[in-house]
Amino acid sequence: MAQPFHLAIPVSNLANAEAFYGELLGCEKGRSDSQWIDWNFFGHQLVTHCVEKMPSPPSHNGVDSHAVPVPHFGVVLDMPQWQALADKVSAADIEFVIEPYIRFKDQPGEQATMFFMDYCGNALEFKAFASIEQLFATD
Repeated sequence: MAQPFHLAIPVSNLANAEAFYGELLGCEKGRSDSQWIDWNFFGHQLVTHCVEKMPSPPSHNGVDSHAVPVPHFGVVLDMPQWQALADKVSAADIEFVIEPYIRFKDQPGEQATMFFMDYCGNALEFKAFASIEQLFATD
């Protein structure tokens, strides 16, 4: 099992963070204070810190003919989890930055991917592989 990562991100409103990470994504809420909330983000520790002003919106980088927002974060799910999340996000009328699709089709590293923003403008990517061995494949 991989070690869990810790990531702290800015949010402009903790109620929006609770609605997005707690209600929409179903992350379990951990410790919290008036300015931050810990989340169990798919087994990793994500902390949403309330800030007065959000950083600049993400820039974009071309990957597989799509404009990928940078920075972004997310997790690798299995295919059924990925599809269930794609369906849940679609049903919630969240606008995709990049609609769910198969990237690098028939190439090393072929993966299902999707990008969307949280309610505060942080970019997230969720991906899945038919074979997890493709995660770091180069050929």
